[in-house]
Amino acid sequence: MKAEVQKMEHLLNEFKEKSLEDEFCKNLARVFNRSSGRAGKPVVKWAEIQSWFQKNQGLFMESSYNAANTSSVVPEALVQNKETENPKMLEGLKAEDLSKLEYEARSVKDGAWYDVDTFLSHRYIDSGDIEVRVKYVGFGTEEDEWVNARDSVRVRSVALEPSECQKVNIGDLVVCFQESQDQAKYYDAHVIEVQRRSHDIRGCRCLFLIRYDHDNAEERVRLRRLCCRPNLLAKLQ
Repeated sequence: MKAEVQKMEHLLNEFKEKSLEDEFCKNLARVFNRSSGRAGKPVVKWAEIQSWFQKNQGLFMESSYNAANTSSVVPEALVQNKETENPKMLEGLKAEDLSKLEYEARSVKDGAWYDVDTFLSHRYIDSGDIEVRVKYVGFGTEEDEWVNARDSVRVRSVALEPSECQKVNIGDLVVCFQESQDQAKYYDAHVIEVQRRSHDIRGCRCLFLIRYDHDNAEERVRLRRLCCRPNLLAKLQ
């Protein structure tokens, strides 16, 4: 039934109120039941299709993402995401200010964070959560994907200057650049140890022992590989 649901999502977006009409649903039921993929499967009843359209009429939305719905969808989810963001950061910001923020999204494929180029569309899923379809910076359209706006979209992490190393402390959530022979990705991690060292002409020489959230692997890294969350800077200002 997955293919049929995807088809109905497209039709709901394209035909909107017309998709609720009896004749429309009857014709669609005929198309589904005659398709080769439904051979041997239960008959799809037109009333079931109409019921699905009625249920999703006011919930499912798939439209071009612009500044207006950027301010109403993504920032709203960010404010509610208290685990990775400080809601007070966004208090007092107007819609036009929110639309100018840069975002990053966590890919469902590898759990790494990538910079968002564009929010292409959004939709409400059965759980009531919002999903957004994102285009990542530097990737083609074949890499576009749907991600949960509450859990997997947030304001972009911030790179630190060498002079700002004192802002990173044990227990802080950071984003670490993990580079190996076959990958170069950004993952969430927590700082578990800090070795403060004198800076020299090369910049910060401090060492940070971090533990990646996705696999609990530990690594000792320099500041240049770390980005911090905006709420860390906000609480120190």
